[in-house]
Amino acid sequence: MSDASKPKKHFSLLRSLAPADFITLANAAAGMGAILLSMRYLESGHRISMWGAFVLLPLALACDVLDGTVARWRQRSSPYGADLDSLADIVSFGVAPAVVGYVLGMRGGWDAVVLAYFVVCGISRLARFNVTADALMTDRGKVSHFEGTPIPTSLLLVLVLGIAFGSDRVGEALWWGSLSLGPFELHPLVLMYAASGSAMITATLKIPKP
Repeated sequence: MSDASKPKKHFSLLRSLAPADFITLANAAAGMGAILLSMRYLESGHRISMWGAFVLLPLALACDVLDGTVARWRQRSSPYGADLDSLADIVSFGVAPAVVGYVLGMRGGWDAVVLAYFVVCGISRLARFNVTADALMTDRGKVSHFEGTPIPTSLLLVLVLGIAFGSDRVGEALWWGSLSLGPFELHPLVLMYAASGSAMITATLKIPKP
């Protein structure tokens, strides 16, 4: 019987997922919830919505830490685990922080360029980790170090914006104001996103993995 005529196997996605994968999906759900609440704040101005977004992103980080712990404790993982983790991290620690920055006042043309750069750096950083993880593996079966800062460090940006939000220094009152550069506007505070993104993709910065 040729390969073309052999019956194809069908795998149930839900049955293939390990318990840790559902925690990873909770990470993604928290990140998406933060995005929706941020947009709700932009639409309605209800501050409770923005505070909800600030709460959900640390919750996403807790899920990101917990899924690996559960996988090691249960000694069970699925073929989807690594990819799910990267995709969830892009939502929660890449797109969501960029959306928070936009919602809280970084809406100039140059701001958009920087925020897009930040997200692209996050995607690139996770892709590089997935490709190089085997080469960085120790005898104990763990990755020895990170090349570039891990993408969850973007929550430091969210913390800064949380302080700004609590101090009513958002929108037109955003720290350091804005500059007109050519056809577009730039809020200097957005440069922290450029710095964070650049730190993620640098190969010269090596951080030991706990």
